[in-house]
Amino acid sequence: MSSRVLTAVAWPYANGPRHIGHVSGFGVPSDVFSRYRRMMGDRVLMVSGTDEHGTPIQVQADAEGVTPRELADKYNRVIVEDLQGLGLSYDLFTRTTTTNHYEVVQQLFLALHRNGYVVAKSAMGAISPSTGRTLPDRYIEGTCPICGYESARGDQCDNCGNQLDPADLINPRSKINGETPEFVETEHFFLDLPAFAESLGSWLSSRTDWRPNVLKFSKNLVDDLKPRPITRDLDWGVPVPLEGWSEQSMKRLYVWFDAVIGYLSASVEWARRTGDPDAWKQWWTDPDAQGYYFMGKDNIVFHSVIWPALLLGQNGEGDHGGEPGAFGTLNLPSEIVSSEFLTMSGSKFSTSRGTVIYVRDFLREFGPDALRYFIAVAGPENQDTDFTWDEFVRRINFELANEWGNLVNRSISMAHKNVGAIPKPAAPTEADAELLAFSRGAFDTVGELLSRSRFKQAIGEAMRVVGAANRYLSDQEPWKLKDDPDRRDTVLHTALQVVQDANTLLTPFLPHAAQKVHEALGGTGVWAAQPEIREVPDLGGGPSYPVLMGDYAAEQARWESTPIEVGRPLRKPTPIFSKLDPELGETGPEWAPIQK
Repeated sequence: MSSRVLTAVAWPYANGPRHIGHVSGFGVPSDVFSRYRRMMGDRVLMVSGTDEHGTPIQVQADAEGVTPRELADKYNRVIVEDLQGLGLSYDLFTRTTTTNHYEVVQQLFLALHRNGYVVAKSAMGAISPSTGRTLPDRYIEGTCPICGYESARGDQCDNCGNQLDPADLINPRSKINGETPEFVETEHFFLDLPAFAESLGSWLSSRTDWRPNVLKFSKNLVDDLKPRPITRDLDWGVPVPLEGWSEQSMKRLYVWFDAVIGYLSASVEWARRTGDPDAWKQWWTDPDAQGYYFMGKDNIVFHSVIWPALLLGQNGEGDHGGEPGAFGTLNLPSEIVSSEFLTMSGSKFSTSRGTVIYVRDFLREFGPDALRYFIAVAGPENQDTDFTWDEFVRRINFELANEWGNLVNRSISMAHKNVGAIPKPAAPTEADAELLAFSRGAFDTVGELLSRSRFKQAIGEAMRVVGAANRYLSDQEPWKLKDDPDRRDTVLHTALQVVQDANTLLTPFLPHAAQKVHEALGGTGVWAAQPEIREVPDLGGGPSYPVLMGDYAAEQARWESTPIEVGRPLRKPTPIFSKLDPELGETGPEWAPIQK
């Protein structure tokens, strides 16, 4: 029986192009998972979009001499094109500056307000002396008053994990220009997080199958919840939908509040665009549906504590009850799938420091599957991973090209040369049966790992099948069996069957290559569907914008071993993967050279 699976993918910020560190956290893992679940027959809804509000957008817009909307339009399109090139199979990748998003955010805010979980009160707000704008908590750094860490942020100390207030920092400074912020009294709405301590704690205690680091971190945060401001003195953001507030041009719901609601608003937009406005409910209000949230580890708190608190408050299920809002009783996350950081030479990817490799540049030179493979097999699943050009070249040349690409090429080449089609097997030997059984058994092994988001182990098991097939060919030596065509054809049939199995196992990781292997085996039609860029009108009459959508139900890939078709014609294959120049590992490409 198929399941309904929501894949909620962290929203990339639209203040610049994305680098490979970004997509290693939110992009590739979520797509591998979604493609696998679709191949299993599950009904997947994979949603996200560009996060386009907040001070960082305004800061970058000022730097480029454009309006915040113009900046968001520019980088929304860049990011859409990059993610499409990477093959991320979104059912809808949208943006937060849509009429639909504003409406959903405001409805959820009103539900929280009616249930008493957002309250207005005066607070000390940080203002930039040079611009007069609010400085968001994350744009203020200083020394943590609790542990003494010198680079604590205004909302949280990454060293001790405690929530902070910017005014509590010792020697606070603006991350934008280094100036000392001014603190002035202003009225804002606050999310009353302490009113969720019991309900959040109880819910987190029931999450027994989460990654241990996520669960421990989240439980520690619940022990010290503080009210958190959800409005800012800005003119760029979602208006507060209350009398006396909506008329104020410098009062807006702040970006961290509206961005997480994007998972819901994107689902609602998808339903409206596909002709059934209520279809989103199948993933959000059916208690049997599953919701998996993908992000980097710096986003855990927003998805394991704050977003569940917003949902509990909307549902009227916080510590002091309430009534469900306009969306009914919404599902809380089933699992938070966080990744560690992909670093470069031991440092976090950073545009400002020049330690950056942009997705667009990478795709242009190496294609999508080389990056997808590296992230899957060597990426930061459980610990920070350092990207080096030397390791990238080694992985691509010795694993992807030599092992997988070579297996595909020589198996099909020999069958094409000797038979011209997929050969008919004769009597199998024990060696044939053992390899076929190992290949079939991998579907359970790899599938179980993918279902638990253990991507590194999963692709390792899939590549074990590739390695076994290569050893089988070396042992059986079909090129020496010209005088025994029955045995030769049996060996080649067995090898091609395992090539097809391995291709299926690798499809979630390498969808572009999987399509080529499918065609090299004589297959026709779409094996692994790809996302499409579609220009769509805003549902409320605003300007049009690009989205990612796709027809994934029509693809042929299924998570099972299917018999190859004897007699299917084969053409002489072309290499699936090109080997990289070893010198690249020593120098890096011109656009991202290794710093000596």
